[in-house]
Amino acid sequence: MRTLKIIALVFWMGLGSALAQKVAPSTQSKLLLTEKGVKDYSRLASQNPASVQEIAQIKQKIDAELGQPIQVPIPKDAGGGYTHEQHKANQLSIFYGGILYQLTGDTKYAAHAKQLLYAYAKMYKSLPLHPEKKEQTPGKLFWQSLNEAVWLVYSIQGFDAIKSYLSVEERQYLKSELFQPYVDFLSVDGAETFNKIHNHGTWAVAAVGMAGYSLEDEKWVKMALYGTAEDQSGGFIKQLDQLFSPDGYYSEGPYYQRYALLPFVVFAQAVAINNPELKIFEYRDSILIKAIYAAIDLTYDGFFFPINDALKEKNLKTSEMVFGVDIAYSITKDPSLLSIAKYQGNFAPIDAGFEVAQALGEGKEKPFAFKSRRFRDGEKGDQGGLAIFRAESGKNSSALVYKYTAQGMGHGHYDKFTWLFYDNGEEIIRDYGAARFLNIEAKYGGHYLPENNTWAKQSIAHNTVVVDQQSHFNGKYSIAESAYPTELSFDTSNPNFQIASAQIKEIYPGVAFKRTMIYVQDSAFEYPLVLDLFEIQSQGEHQYDLPLHFNGQIIYLNTPLSANQSQLLPLGKTHGYEHLWNLAQGKAHEKLSQFTWLLKDRFYTWSTKTSTSDELIMVELGANDPNFNLRNERALILRSQGKGNHYFLSALETHGSFDSKNELTVNASNQIKRLELIEKDGKKYIEITTKDAGSKSYPVD
Repeated sequence: MRTLKIIALVFWMGLGSALAQKVAPSTQSKLLLTEKGVKDYSRLASQNPASVQEIAQIKQKIDAELGQPIQVPIPKDAGGGYTHEQHKANQLSIFYGGILYQLTGDTKYAAHAKQLLYAYAKMYKSLPLHPEKKEQTPGKLFWQSLNEAVWLVYSIQGFDAIKSYLSVEERQYLKSELFQPYVDFLSVDGAETFNKIHNHGTWAVAAVGMAGYSLEDEKWVKMALYGTAEDQSGGFIKQLDQLFSPDGYYSEGPYYQRYALLPFVVFAQAVAINNPELKIFEYRDSILIKAIYAAIDLTYDGFFFPINDALKEKNLKTSEMVFGVDIAYSITKDPSLLSIAKYQGNFAPIDAGFEVAQALGEGKEKPFAFKSRRFRDGEKGDQGGLAIFRAESGKNSSALVYKYTAQGMGHGHYDKFTWLFYDNGEEIIRDYGAARFLNIEAKYGGHYLPENNTWAKQSIAHNTVVVDQQSHFNGKYSIAESAYPTELSFDTSNPNFQIASAQIKEIYPGVAFKRTMIYVQDSAFEYPLVLDLFEIQSQGEHQYDLPLHFNGQIIYLNTPLSANQSQLLPLGKTHGYEHLWNLAQGKAHEKLSQFTWLLKDRFYTWSTKTSTSDELIMVELGANDPNFNLRNERALILRSQGKGNHYFLSALETHGSFDSKNELTVNASNQIKRLELIEKDGKKYIEITTKDAGSKSYPVD
């Protein structure tokens, strides 16, 4: 930090002198498409036109707009509505118009971008707050200032690319009538959001900072880097310090890591181009490069792990990740990033994107190595973490995700010690993610649905223990944000026995949790085996619920359940239980309850140590959902009553195959017959008795 401050001081002294008395911005490109990128494109277009088809597609889109009346409507609609979507489309048209002008030299593209910018300049200063404004952070063009910042991030790049087409008077006009009031709205009127350590703040500082570079306004750049007070109480540098762990994990989780990456990397690239002496991509041990790699690692089959508020449709092909991967490659020259770029199928129309296109055309890509990883959480890496276990074998394409992170700010869920499991290209043990239909105005205006709070965030919606039908921290954000797990162990040195363990004491008064998850590859089992020991320390008497949110068709349960055939009732009244229909219930098996289901062409069996005093409950999501906002997913809940310490011991087996076309079934039955927690020489072991391979024991401590 001290080095960056010293360099910054020298930089600002020089910049202040250079910009003194400057009235209008120069014609020089200051952002992500420079003369180098234009030359690279020209060479690619002449030597290997197929490598730059992305530009041909952009050209086709903008050509279709030329000659048509521009649409710059007065803002009226919330996310997903006509005016909202039109202003989003316009930001891309301005961006693409500028890009095409730079690449082709054809003034019709610059004229199109200019026409749009002038239309916004004529209306922006007089716009009131959006009529559908969001509660905390309203915008003017959009319902929230977040979208306002996104518009500027894209549009300022379009302006930057057509500066040479504009006269001095035109550049000055756009600065005074559009960009100055826009920057004031984001940084002065919206100072609270601008200085916030949050993804909304990241977009705002990136927008203002990039405008500052393009329009050569020293104050805007300084505010973006160091906050409105220019004292590092906010701004980009503080966000780099606090929003990422030392491993590059973003505090809000993979979904928002993806979203926040774009403003982080595009502004950092602008800083690197204009002030290479700041060495922004080396800052904090190259934290932004780590964050890009982390985002890739936080996926299965290209899709982000849906923890916290997450929509499951998001994958590595999103525009944010395209920009991130291209910029990361331009810095690292890592050929494994090219395989991700190839999967994405396109590139960003900036210097870095053309470099990626060139490298792909030369066949330089190598496979990205998805390995077992643990990402620490928290600014200092001491607030728990996220463990990902993967098999080394290509046949065993499974991944176990064990979440023992901090809360994740406002988008976090009350799900300490939850887990997910992926196999065969599918989510086997799943997380609901967020309850939201993004930008579908007919569904609650595109907002997060009420059920996001009443269901998706609640503990019973996740694969973790719930005590007395109350969510972790009683569902109180202020409590949850101040508490986080402590990692006890993480070891992947033996690919056949990978383990992570963590504990937390603050989750319920007088109740402490410890969970250990193990990923085993053993010849006794056809596929990797998941072992799970959930230990609870308590002096009082409690009810413990352990849900298993499975994905697939029920095949077999070794203990009978009594179905509620005449009347369905919710399982409870609050904390998410009100959304669960009680389909069936019954006593657990006297020794080992086993539940098998089928997904696609494989079988999965969950074995859990039980007694007849335990209860199994089959539930389905959808109760108290009059607007049909929730997906009708099922879960099996193991319920135990106990006084004092308690533990749950479980295993998940993947086995067999089912060929529906040829009506062929293989190994539909699982291997485990017995599951015990034992002690030997003062250490704990999980002992498994199998049908064909005798007994196996695995250390827990």
